[in-house]
This record gives sequence, C-alpha cells and structure tokens, in this order.
Amino acid sequence: MKHELPKLPYALNALEPLISQRTLEFHYGKHHQAYVNNLNNLIEGTSFENADLVDIILKSDGGIFNNAAQVFNHTFYFMALKPRGGGKPRNKLYDALVYTFGTFEKFKEEFSKAGATLFGSGWVWLVADANNKLSIVKTSNAANPLCDNLTPIMTLDVWEHAYYLDTQNARPKYIENFWELIDWELIETRFENL
Repeated sequence: MKHELPKLPYALNALEPLISQRTLEFHYGKHHQAYVNNLNNLIEGTSFENADLVDIILKSDGGIFNNAAQVFNHTFYFMALKPRGGGKPRNKLYDALVYTFGTFEKFKEEFSKAGATLFGSGWVWLVADANNKLSIVKTSNAANPLCDNLTPIMTLDVWEHAYYLDTQNARPKYIENFWELIDWELIETRFENL
C-alpha cells in the first residue's frame, strides 16, 4: 500500500496570520511529505508493505515506526485545524471535558501547560482510554498514544518546525494561536465515534 500526503481541507494561506503559508509550505509540504516518502521507501519489500498506518504503528519499531507515526501524527494535527476555528466544543465532548477537568477553561489551561512544558520535540494529546475516560498525555519525538491502548482525539505538534518561522522560540504564543484554529466539530466527531 502506497501512503500519500493527504490533501489539506484548506488553502496553505488560510490559517494566516496565526500559522503562515510559509510555515505550512515547510511543515506540511516538506516535513510531512518527507515522512510519507521515507515510510514508503522503508516498507518496500517488508511485511509492512501492504499494511495500513495504524497496523504499522502498532507492530513496527525504529525508522519504520518513526515515519509511520509522524505521518499519522501530522495528519491528525493538520486535519483538525481550520480558518476561523476555535471557540468551545459542544455536546458530549464539552460535557466530558467539564466532567474530567472541572471546566473547559481548566482543560485548556492544562493542555496548554503540557505543550509549553514538554521538553524537546513531541506532541500533546487529548486521549480516551477503553472506558472513554479522557486525559492529557505528552509524547516525545514520534511516539503515539495508540501504542498505549489510548485513542487520540486531538493533538498539538510542539516540534520547533511547527512554529519557529512564525513565533520563533515563543512556543506559548504558538499554543495560544492554536486555540483559535481548532476545528471542534471534527474533534467532537472523533469523540462521538469512540
């Protein structure tokens, strides 16, 4: 199975000024594409050649795992952004966040703090366990919560290439901008389909 770079549901300049076209040209167009290309090259002639992305993540290690996970992680991140996003979720997800964290604002604060304090490169995730209990987890490098039997619902990329062209080393500003771009309808659908 040949893996492909997914088409974004928005134009490269649609997230400006919060995420610039230049950042997306590099982050999506070069970094994400490189993970796709590397994965396709690495799985050729292996037992993963015809496997889907989740199977590869769950059963591989080393370079194959790193590239497969980064294809998944980036796709999951980019697809949950939209121009003029933000606000708050509604319905079951909102209720679950309030139940788990006390208030939506407290969830947002804890998620932002996790992103700001993750050392080095990685990801912050809102995940659900087998009982649909929500939590926030941080993963380093390409690690993915699927490997810990957790279902991802939303993620924040805190690798420097996600924000350095726009906010330089100001990761907290990038995180603040992220909240204005979230596609809560998509994230609610992910939660409701658990």
